[in-house]
Amino acid sequence: MRIVDLIEKKKQGQSHTKEEIKFLIDSLMDGSAPDYQISAWLMAVYFKGMTEEETAMLTEEMVNSGDIIDFGMLAESIVDKHSTGGVGDKVTITLIPLLAAAGVPIAKLSGKGLGHTGGTIDKLESIPGFNTKLSIDDLIRQVNNINVAIASQTKNLAPADGKLYALRDVTATVDSMPLIASSVVSKKIASGAKNIILDVKYGSGAFMKTPEQAEELSRLMVNVGKILGKSIIAVITSMENPLGRAVGNSLEIIESMEFLKGNIKTGDIADLTYSFAAIALMQLGMYDDEYQAKEFLREIVENGKALEKFKELIEAQGGDPKVIDDYDKFELPEYKIECESKKTGFVHNIDAYKIAYACKILGAGRDKKTDPIDYSVGIYLNKKSGEGVNKGETLYTIYSNDMEKTKIAQKYCDEAFYINENKPTGNSMIYKIIKADED
Repeated sequence: MRIVDLIEKKKQGQSHTKEEIKFLIDSLMDGSAPDYQISAWLMAVYFKGMTEEETAMLTEEMVNSGDIIDFGMLAESIVDKHSTGGVGDKVTITLIPLLAAAGVPIAKLSGKGLGHTGGTIDKLESIPGFNTKLSIDDLIRQVNNINVAIASQTKNLAPADGKLYALRDVTATVDSMPLIASSVVSKKIASGAKNIILDVKYGSGAFMKTPEQAEELSRLMVNVGKILGKSIIAVITSMENPLGRAVGNSLEIIESMEFLKGNIKTGDIADLTYSFAAIALMQLGMYDDEYQAKEFLREIVENGKALEKFKELIEAQGGDPKVIDDYDKFELPEYKIECESKKTGFVHNIDAYKIAYACKILGAGRDKKTDPIDYSVGIYLNKKSGEGVNKGETLYTIYSNDMEKTKIAQKYCDEAFYINENKPTGNSMIYKIIKADED
């Protein structure tokens, strides 16, 4: 078997066998296939695609290329949630302690932010002392002890994905549905969970720009999961506007804690957190009614159990739990600039991408994974879509350590807000829920 023959076969639009895909991944891992051949194969896949069965076989070989976390008896009840990335997306941080407090074991491996989307690991590392670098043994031990752990992704899980992604990134083949699906699902399966919830986002602040694209990717990932014996539910959500009011690492942790304290009862963060948590409880068979599941979850927030679980998580991973009661324990920015609205009306839309880009200018994001970031900077949206604002009223607040960068960020933020005299109609954050048993 030769790689060049596999390139030719895919170039002709033919399907690979399981043996061929295994040979390709083995050749990638042992270095016998040069980068230029793997790159050529990736481009052939980009143009000719892969069947669901091929995508599942590729996913399985990527899983088998490294370690697989084994939670033993806990595996059947463990839930993992993954987001395709968004702006102000802190739902992982609100959801995980809530589910853990509800009795659901949660093991979450997350990544750092890259480009305009923020990373869960960066946000958690804004908590003084918080350690995200857990070994697999430590991760399993912590889940067994307190029901929850959040750690940075290890190179030993689905390492073939890391090698393929590095080539996809430099060959303009990132946006291939089969390659995206195999990348996401392989890492989730290798992480040890059998119950997986995928938050697939669309809009200006997401990788997928339309709900139709998001639905195509969702159906593929759910069906790949079914082929490989995993329960995957995909929830398609809007990322036209930033999620919540805070965008920036420590700012988003603070907003998450406000939710867990019961101070944020309505709005997009509350809606999505309770919706995802209810889906998880129903996926595990703990509830068969969404309304009852949400009532149970709201009680866990109101009685303080969700916040207490987050405190346990912080302490278990070496962080300072005093941040929960004293936000001054976070790294603080030098400047806080309140920016006024230039007109009276209603906020119709806030361009998520422009807000994210403004945050990146301030230092909250990175271009390369090795770039340093500033945990203290960010943007707080005093007004959200659907809310009224008067001329001269604070529209948003910039937290910054550099006034020159602030001026540039302000320009993007001003452009991001669309204000009109007519009150807009509200739209649901959830576009569609995709399950494996759907046609």
